[in-house]
Amino acid sequence: MDFLEIKPRTSGGLDMVSLGEVMLRLDPGACRTHTTRSFQAWEGGGEYNVARGLRRCFGLKTAVVTAFADNPVGRLVEDLILQGGVDTRFIQWLEYDGIGRTCRNGLNFTERGFGVRGAVGCSDRGHTAISQIRPGQVDWEAVFGESGVRWLHTGGIFAALSESTGAVALEAMKAAKKHGVIVSYDLNYRPSLWKGIGGRERAREVNRGLAEMVDVMLGNEEDFTACLGFEVAGVDRNLSNLKTESYRAMIVEAVKTYPNFKVVGTTLRTVKSASRNDWGAMLYADGGFYEAAMREDLEIFDRVGGGDSFASGLIYGLMELNDPQAAVEYGAAHGALAMTTPGDTTMATKKEVEKLARGGNARVDR
Repeated sequence: MDFLEIKPRTSGGLDMVSLGEVMLRLDPGACRTHTTRSFQAWEGGGEYNVARGLRRCFGLKTAVVTAFADNPVGRLVEDLILQGGVDTRFIQWLEYDGIGRTCRNGLNFTERGFGVRGAVGCSDRGHTAISQIRPGQVDWEAVFGESGVRWLHTGGIFAALSESTGAVALEAMKAAKKHGVIVSYDLNYRPSLWKGIGGRERAREVNRGLAEMVDVMLGNEEDFTACLGFEVAGVDRNLSNLKTESYRAMIVEAVKTYPNFKVVGTTLRTVKSASRNDWGAMLYADGGFYEAAMREDLEIFDRVGGGDSFASGLIYGLMELNDPQAAVEYGAAHGALAMTTPGDTTMATKKEVEKLARGGNARVDR
C-alpha cells in the first residue's frame, strides 16, 4: 500500500510493537465488584490488546514495551502475556520493595454490565512501574534498529499515565520514524487518568503534540473531541444519533489540520443497553472513505476491548491485505466478535473474522 509505505517483513523480525501498560483485570463475571466473592483473572491494556489481537487472532509477530514490579503479580501478568504469544523481550522489571510504596502493578476491576446496568470499571493503578518510565530508559535503537519492527502502536491511555509518559511516547515515535516504522495511535480518552495531571486541557496539549507524528489515527467521537478538539456535528450527549456524514466532515477537518494522517479509523457505536449496541466503523484512507457493515442490535457479552480488537483487525487489513475496505470490515468484525467473550483480549479466530467480514452469521459450524 503505497500511501502507508509499510516496510517489508524480514526473517525473524517483528511485525508490530505496542507501548503501554498491561494490568491484571479482575472480573466478577455476572456479579458486582462490591458484592462478589470470586474473580476471573485476565490481562489487558489498551495498547497491549492490539498487539495481542494481531498475534493471537491474525498470526503476526508482536511484542510489548512495558514495565512491571518484579513480584508474583507481575509474573502472573507476564505468564498471561506469554500465553497470548506476545514477545516479552522488551519488558522492564523494577525492584519491588515488598509493599508497593515505590512501584507496583496495576489492577483493573471491571464489571461487564447487563441491560440497563452499564459496564463499570474501577482501576487501581497509581504509581505503577510503567507510569514511572522516563525518556532515555528504553533503547529504541535496539527496538527499531535491530528487531525488524514494521509498526508501532501506542495511545492516549499510556500518554495519560503520568507527567512523563507522553514524552516517552514522543521519543518512541521519533525513533520509529527514523527507521521507517508506521506509527498508529488510539486516542482512548480516559477522564479519570487526565484528572490529576491537568485534565482535558492537558490531554489536548499532549495529544496534539503526539498527533503530528502519527500515520494511522484511531478513536471514537468523544476521543477526537476531548483530545484534539474536533467536534462531530449532530451528536447528542447520549451518543444516540451517530450520523456518518458528520463523521466524514470531522475527519476531513482532522486531515487538513494533520496532513500526516494517512489513515483515520473510528468506531460507530450507539449504546441501546449494556447488552445491545449498534456497531459499525468508518475508515479514511488515501483520500477516500470506507464503511463497514453496520450491525444493529449487536448482542454484547463484554464490551471491554472491542475498540482494541477493531484496531488490530484494521491494522491486519492494512498490513496484509492492502485493501482499505477489507481493513475496516475486518476491524469491525473482529471488534464485534471480541465483545461476545469475556476479558479484554480477543478469543476470535481469523477464520471467524473472515466469515463475519464477508457477511456470515451465527449458525452452527460443525
